[in-house]
Parts: sequence; C-alpha cells; structure tokens
Amino acid sequence: MAEILGMLSPQRGSETHPVDGPAVDPGWIRDFARAHEEAGFDRVLIGYSSASPDGFALASAVLQATEHLGVLIAHRPGFVAPTVVARKLATLDQLSGGGRVAIHHISGGSDSDQARDGDFSTKPERYRRTAEFMDLLRRALDSHEPLDHSGEHYRVRGARSAVHPVHPGGIPLWFGGLSEEAVRVGGEHADVYALFGETRAEVADRTAAIREVAAAAGNERLRFSLSTRPVVAETEDAAWEKADRYLAQARAHLEAGAAGDPLRMRRYAPGERASVSADRLQRLAHQHDVHDERLWFGITKLMGPQGNSSGHVGTGRQVADALLEYWELGVENFLIRGFDQLGDVEDWGKLLIPELRAGIAVKQESPRGALSRA
Repeated sequence: MAEILGMLSPQRGSETHPVDGPAVDPGWIRDFARAHEEAGFDRVLIGYSSASPDGFALASAVLQATEHLGVLIAHRPGFVAPTVVARKLATLDQLSGGGRVAIHHISGGSDSDQARDGDFSTKPERYRRTAEFMDLLRRALDSHEPLDHSGEHYRVRGARSAVHPVHPGGIPLWFGGLSEEAVRVGGEHADVYALFGETRAEVADRTAAIREVAAAAGNERLRFSLSTRPVVAETEDAAWEKADRYLAQARAHLEAGAAGDPLRMRRYAPGERASVSADRLQRLAHQHDVHDERLWFGITKLMGPQGNSSGHVGTGRQVADALLEYWELGVENFLIRGFDQLGDVEDWGKLLIPELRAGIAVKQESPRGALSRA
C-alpha cells in the first residue's frame, strides 16, 4: 500500500529556524502530529541519534494524540535485544488498534555518533549486526512458539512473547543505507527500502541493484520509499522564491552558530567519512544546484553531509508529478519533511498531498509504464 509520510520532531527547529523550546515539548508534539493527520499524512518518521529523545516514548505520544496517524520509529540495532524491541513494537501496535506502527533500521553512518553511546564497531560489523537483528526481530514478532537463536551478535534460548501484532506481519520493517553491505542487508531483509532524494537516473540504478539482491534472497515483500524536502507554493515563481528564502535563512542560521542543536545541525567529525547516502547527495549538489528540472540541492550544498536535504520545488501539481516519476522506478512511498516545519505541513495538505493522492490513484489503476494523468 502506498503511503505518504512526514517527520515528527519533538521540538521546534530546523536548518532554517533556531531551536525553540525544550528537547521534548509535549504541546508541540501533539499539535505537530495532529497537523500531519489533518494534512492527510499516513505516518510520521521519528528520528534517531545519540542525543535524541527516546523514539518509542515519542511514538506513544503521537499515537495517543491522533486517531489514525501511524508512526515509523527509527531504531539503531546494537543497544536493545531484538526480542525486547519486538515486545515494545507489538505492545504499541495493540494499544493503537493495529497497523499504525513500523520500524526503520539505521545501522549507523557516523562512527563518532555510535561512539557516544559506547559502540565502537566497524561499519561492516554494524551491517552484519543489523541483518541478524532484523532476522531475529521478524521471527520474534511472528512466532507464537518459543524460539532459539545463536549468532554472531545475539543469542537467545526459549524466547517467547505474550504480546504480538494485531495482524500477522502487521509491523513493516524499513531499512536505509546505500553501501554494498547495506544493499545486501536491505535487499534480503527489508519490507521497505528508504532512499534519499536523488535524481531519477540514480534512483533507477539503486532500485535495480537492490531488486537483484532481493530476488536472489526470495524477498518478494520489498518496496521502496523516497525521502525529499518539497518546497511548494501557489505558483512556480513563488515556490522558487520560497526556496531562495529558505537558503538565506539556513545560511544565516549556520553563520550564527547551531552548536546547540544536536539533532538537526550535527555534522560529521573532522576527517570522518560520511555515509554513502550523504556522499552521493553531496556529489549531485556540487554538480548542479537543480537536477531533473526541479530537484533542488541548495540546502544540501550549504549544509554539507547530513540527512536528506534535497527537495522538489514548484506548484503542488508540479511537485506531485515530479514525485510520481519515481513510481515507474518502483517507489510507492514518499517521505516528505520541511524547513518551515508547521507551515510546510499545512501547505502540503492544501497544495501537494491532494495532487499526490490523485496521481497515486491513477498509477495504481494503470500498469507500470503507462501514460501519466493528463
């Protein structure tokens, strides 16, 4: 099922706006979650870093504050046993009525961020750990009988749980990363593989490579998600003016110093190699500011290696059509987050999401490769 996802921040603040309020702002979390639901989002991602608030607690708050909005909880394997995570997920799923909980596995692209929580493993070790984690997590979620496991990173004997998801297989396992090790892990184990907002040609290459791994592993569940930062307005000119304004605000914010914002403004340590995904975005950003007519890399170039920072710019219809170009490449989920957090969500609810929903409906009724809507 195609989904449109946003991102839930526990406090106000972004690349373009100074952080405001406590690290966990209950009122903001409630209002921001409800704004996503009212705008028509299916689910919100809850991010993860060594400095961020607990994602499972935040997910509980979001699920309580909304009627239908789902959560995608980012989780870094290595600190909590998969059997424990399975019970935490199943409990949230039961409390929220079923079908509203998913987990996103991030193996850890920054050695320095891993070290802050006491993990000094290498990236290849982390990916092997993630593969074992996802395998054992799925078994723990699905099994109603005691299970045993003995592997490189986890060992359990007679593990069983009194709580399971409302629906069998009802908690999707997401994954992200583009190194060779990542492609192998995600292709074999993921239900949904998350990709950054690269060009259509780059995404086509990535999905083809990942599909090969999935086919060899017999993973027929695999779907893809694209993460992007849309800038939308009533007219195309107004949208590009908004993008220019966001870039100026981000530059001023960066020059003023953002050291007090560990969640969004964190950079890699000096000399530390960035993740493959971040490196790829930087390469595209330094080739051109704009690719594929409206895929904008202004913030990407300014901020340097970090999370997803590219975005499509235009009217709601133009951006929806640009996103739907990825549908032909197998992308069925779209994760969008903004720079003006609340304002962008409200704009998307009026201008973008209705257009994107309409386009998805047309795509779902037509074979892949058929003509797009008129």
